[in-house]
Amino acid sequence: MSEDIQNFGPRLKVSELDHTRPQDIAVSLSDAQATALARLLGIEDARKVRLTGVLAPVGRRDWRFKGTLGATVVQPCVVTLAPVTSRIDDPVERTWIEGLEPVTAEESEIPEDVTQEPLGPVIDIGTLLSESLALSLPLYPRADDAELGEAVFTEPGKDAMRDEDTRPFASLAALRDKLKDSPDESGSE
Repeated sequence: MSEDIQNFGPRLKVSELDHTRPQDIAVSLSDAQATALARLLGIEDARKVRLTGVLAPVGRRDWRFKGTLGATVVQPCVVTLAPVTSRIDDPVERTWIEGLEPVTAEESEIPEDVTQEPLGPVIDIGTLLSESLALSLPLYPRADDAELGEAVFTEPGKDAMRDEDTRPFASLAALRDKLKDSPDESGSE
């Protein structure tokens, strides 16, 4: 099975769900599934990937999942590219609503509630897990000892602009220093 259609959890047929009571959901990925998900998400590794919660009926036809996503992920440091291990324990909530119009690519507005999606014939818990993990990944993983040094670039023969030159009063300080070093216009020093 290719990674892009890997099954990361159950696909529940809505017509077979008992609409009179909530249903406990507990999905733990195998090592092979976690590795496939890591590859799909473009990260170095994923371990202990688990989604637990309750899928409960809402009203006459809708469904809501409330639970927790847990995972240990390894991503490259944004400074040094060294592996950075992070633990994720995030709440997950999703509501499937019958008759809700899907968001199309032509639309430019973000929906008010991004936890809602149209109810189809199946509720794909594996997709919920993989999307939730993708959204929970640290955006800028950084190793504990990683320091961003100062990079200086300029044309040959010119003074390079440094970080301190970009500070709000750097130009005033440079002007003050220049005026201090030059004789005043009246001819006295």
